[in-house]
Amino acid sequence: MSQRLVDPGLVDTSGDRPRLVGGRRLSDGKVVFPLPTGSEGGLYEPLPLSTEGTLWSFTVQRFRPKSPPYKGDENFQPFALGYIELDEIIVESRIEIDDFSRLRIGQPMTLKLAPFRKDPDGTEVLTYAFAPVA
Repeated sequence: MSQRLVDPGLVDTSGDRPRLVGGRRLSDGKVVFPLPTGSEGGLYEPLPLSTEGTLWSFTVQRFRPKSPPYKGDENFQPFALGYIELDEIIVESRIEIDDFSRLRIGQPMTLKLAPFRKDPDGTEVLTYAFAPVA
């Protein structure tokens, strides 16, 4: 089965672990995620972000988001969504966990790739997510 990222610019998969790709503004060092593109892209340099952080805040999405723009799997399952505090910046992310009651603010989290949907040709589309550190 073939796989692809929902947006290849969000994650660098060239190393031994996936890393989110943020940007550091050349003028003042401000860090953003994701790395800007287009006319603003030249103002930033790519910055690989930390692969581990802590859970800053979260909620559980219990109903399928409006479509469009949501393009996830048609067999919607509730999922956790939260903010992960990395060394460089706080990022919004899906949280991969089977039991939502196990989530705690301040909990150590690690980056992973997770299934998002399947394209009509069977290609599995992956997105980034965080999961509690085992």
